[in-house]
Amino acid sequence: MGGIFVFAKVENGVPSRSTLELLGGAQKIAAGLEEPVTAGLLGQGDAALLYAYGVETVYRVDHPLLKEYQADLHLLALERIGRTAEPRVILLPGDSLGRDLAGRLAFRLQTGIVTEVIDIDVHPSEKSLRFTRQAYGGKAIAAIVPKAFPVVATLKPRTFDPAARAGDRTGTEIPVEAPLDGAQAGTRLVERVQEETTGVKLEDAQVVISGGRGLGGPEGFDLLVELARVLKGAVGSSRAATDAGWVPSSMQVGQTGKTVSPDLYIAVGISGATQHVAGISGAKTIVAINTDPEASIFKVAHLGIVGDYKAILPPLIARCRELVGG
Repeated sequence: MGGIFVFAKVENGVPSRSTLELLGGAQKIAAGLEEPVTAGLLGQGDAALLYAYGVETVYRVDHPLLKEYQADLHLLALERIGRTAEPRVILLPGDSLGRDLAGRLAFRLQTGIVTEVIDIDVHPSEKSLRFTRQAYGGKAIAAIVPKAFPVVATLKPRTFDPAARAGDRTGTEIPVEAPLDGAQAGTRLVERVQEETTGVKLEDAQVVISGGRGLGGPEGFDLLVELARVLKGAVGSSRAATDAGWVPSSMQVGQTGKTVSPDLYIAVGISGATQHVAGISGAKTIVAINTDPEASIFKVAHLGIVGDYKAILPPLIARCRELVGG
């Protein structure tokens, strides 16, 4: 059947951000290979919302056991959809869910797999693809050309522009039967604890202020929170700060944390390890504040300030407050 298949999620009546990013990547591939874009929905969700973003066919497995995420059951449902749709390329998000499913899905379907993709090039005349991903902790870029299809690929979050709505369109929904049983689940959900968050989400913020080991302790984040409040941004951290227990791991930015692509990224007391830089490569402007003039973060920063953040941030906050009236 062919096509570029996207694992889609519809949340609160709209496609999720990760779904729109996958559709953005899918449209790029589909245009070059002249293939349709298809999607898979597990459980409830309005398929019509996906048609508006260029999806022609939606394959749905609707089962009560898919209401909550459970890897084994979601894997079985996706495998059944994959065997029904027979897509050329399968795109999954490069988040915790995608990392959980991609390798096992590729094994079940006996396909190739490419993870953490940050760019896609299509050669229409040759009908070939080239996936680009970071290697060696962001120190190198690897170009991977699949020699056989189908192939499973995970797209690194916040590295692809979300698909734009293309107006009112119609499509086809195909129900897919997947005989699921609770006994097939290797784990079960005991309790869901929702972390309390205030303000803009770190992944969606247009301004991110992150702190690292150079802050000297958790109290240093108070100034970052104040600056973020003035600029209507979010606060992140390096792995060193989360490992030290200064802030929760949900604030970590980097290769093993969250990927961000804000208009402005301010790194305070962060050395600039490649693992951290890998998570901010999509930032339009990077400002670094560090006492060490030889810190690696200055190699990627557009603007660098050498000095003590305790002396730099208070007047910066005051001036920003004057400019924005906050």
